[in-house]
Amino acid sequence: MSLLLTASLVFQGLAILLLGRIAWIDFSTQRISNRDVLLLLCLGLGALQFQSLQAHSWFEMGLSALAGVVLFGALFPFWLLRKIGAGDVKLMSVTPFLIGQSSLLVFSILLLVFAVATAAVVKNPFLLPAGIFRHYVQHLDRKGVVPFGVPISAAAICTIALQMYHAIVVATSSGILEQLN
Repeated sequence: MSLLLTASLVFQGLAILLLGRIAWIDFSTQRISNRDVLLLLCLGLGALQFQSLQAHSWFEMGLSALAGVVLFGALFPFWLLRKIGAGDVKLMSVTPFLIGQSSLLVFSILLLVFAVATAAVVKNPFLLPAGIFRHYVQHLDRKGVVPFGVPISAAAICTIALQMYHAIVVATSSGILEQLN
């Protein structure tokens, strides 16, 4: 494995850990801190930087930036209408930097699955096994709050894990791809 790939994998691994922390904090407090989002942005930019250097192309980084701006612009009115939290808007705007433009479709499908599952759990807390957890979700339903950072983080974690798996498989393959280059 090359040094650039290793550095990119380290940044992606750190991003997974931070996304897990964000999901837990958003679930328990319904808050996503600016510091965590900014750190995710830096990790995502670093990973994209290493991938761009390895591919000798900055196209994916530019498209990821464009996707982040479009997501922010599309979700900002929903924040103004108080339909979604500011932390959720910022987290969604940063995810294209974490996962790259090429994996946005996978992320979108996973986000849809996790968002539907989260909504189902909040609306039907009796599907859950633990009493305390069920009580907490019923409290969320009474408040009318859904921690949307949890499905965003879960979808991003799964997408990044798939990217890391693919990168490791390609890097440790028989070397045919390197001979073709």
